[in-house]
Amino acid sequence: MEIRLTQEQITTVVDSLPVQGRIMLRLLLLQYLDVTPEDIQYMASDRPDPRFVSGEKPTTPYISNETLQGITDRAAHYRRQIRIKRERAWHKIDCLKKQTALTDSLCALTTQLLASRFHVDGAALEELKKGARATIPRPAIRELDRRWDKEEITEDDYRKERLCIEYQSLLKRGEREHKRLELAKREMEVASLVALQDHEICQIWGIPAGSLAARKVKYLHQYLQGLQTKLSAAHPATEQALTPSVDLWKETFIVLSRQPVQRSAASYDGLEGSEAALQDKLTAFAMGGLSEETDSRFWLSLTKESRDNSEYGATPPSLFALQQLSAILNEIDTSPEALEKDLLARVSPAPKAATAPSLDQAKSADPQLGQLGEHVLRSMIGEAHTDLQGGRR
Repeated sequence: MEIRLTQEQITTVVDSLPVQGRIMLRLLLLQYLDVTPEDIQYMASDRPDPRFVSGEKPTTPYISNETLQGITDRAAHYRRQIRIKRERAWHKIDCLKKQTALTDSLCALTTQLLASRFHVDGAALEELKKGARATIPRPAIRELDRRWDKEEITEDDYRKERLCIEYQSLLKRGEREHKRLELAKREMEVASLVALQDHEICQIWGIPAGSLAARKVKYLHQYLQGLQTKLSAAHPATEQALTPSVDLWKETFIVLSRQPVQRSAASYDGLEGSEAALQDKLTAFAMGGLSEETDSRFWLSLTKESRDNSEYGATPPSLFALQQLSAILNEIDTSPEALEKDLLARVSPAPKAATAPSLDQAKSADPQLGQLGEHVLRSMIGEAHTDLQGGRR
């Protein structure tokens, strides 16, 4: 029988635990739950005091603001680290869904144009599909341009052959994007089931690993027992179904992962040298204007989860590029008319250069002087005539 676990049941059971248990579960589930100021205050007072180790007994329970701020900063750091991984996977899925839909629409439109306008039959289209993986578009396009420049092919035949090449490129791109989408979905599933690691909890709480392990076993058991009791009370018919084979801990992550992904503000982090260059490359990437090799490298640079040669715990790369890519994909006009216009412009040959005009046509007419030029010329003639007359005298 299906177990209907809800987020309210999870939070209720967590809140009903003792204070140490609440903190432990909130830290383990830090991807979805937040620690409270009361939790931070308790962790600051619960951590071992170095004055006890040296034999000195503390005389005041005072906790400095630096200690509280340090716990708060460490909790925020690990919360951002664990949440941004899930947000990155979500952005990848969002962008790839839009890209695959755009590529599939272009493939369908190309098939329609080849069949209706250029009279390519079904058998020829099947051959194009079969040979799509092995095709290399660049040499074929260069050969087609050479034939066009030498006037060995008509404009309609150029468009037909160029559209066939574009169709195979779209098939390869669509297959590549669908594989990326499936991989991003699997990454999302894995990222949604990640709990905070023990050494990270130790750094936030400031307690030894041995104490943490004992508390983790104790309160995780209490949580699962409380959850099972809550489910049995809510659904008596499922009491017998709650066997040890049911992984309530995994169900907890699955239920919490259904809540919307929290979007974070991201800033430009230097990818591609400048923001303008990044925008241009993102636009070309969204429209399929990059070569297959460049496309693959650029996608890896967009989606990498850590910087090159970075240390553990370093700030992960910004989500700015993925957010901008999603915005660019939203702005693309995906109507059939706009897609057809863009596709035909892409497969049309470059206009040939106009022939050089003949020498007779290039020869301009005799220059005509304006009023100012005629006035200057008459003045010069008059001055020369006066000089000649004076010389005779």
